[in-house]
Amino acid sequence: MNLRLLARLPVPMALVTMLASACGSSNDQGPTNTGQSCQVADDCYPGIDPATLEGDPVCMTRVPGGYCTHDCTQDLDCCAVMGECPDGLPQVCAPFESTGAMNCFLSCEASDVTNAGFADSTAFCQAKANAAFICRSTGGGSQNRKVCVPNG
Repeated sequence: MNLRLLARLPVPMALVTMLASACGSSNDQGPTNTGQSCQVADDCYPGIDPATLEGDPVCMTRVPGGYCTHDCTQDLDCCAVMGECPDGLPQVCAPFESTGAMNCFLSCEASDVTNAGFADSTAFCQAKANAAFICRSTGGGSQNRKVCVPNG
């Protein structure tokens, strides 16, 4: 923030500007699209034609609050459509628990965490995705990946 510019603003405006910039450090609303909360698949990927995604939209109700994702076969299937990943968060394609289905998830793999300047993967998820998220394994056997999901 430019402090010289801030000093020229009237006191109430300067205070509002400082508070607004301080609030941008974590995403309490949650991610947009992948990782967004949902009740049904139609809640997911608003404004994107589902036929353009590299897999069918899915609302994972096994995840607390629901978790928007879509089917995939490889990492490149995630964020393949313009506007699909407006948050710019890295994503991976992985199986979730014992479902056998491959889906896109917000990544918290070591390289993504360190590339973003974080030492702790859960701190990365909470800062980049949602304050209520943790980093955990997908639990998908040999194709296990580390992903950001709601705690619970």
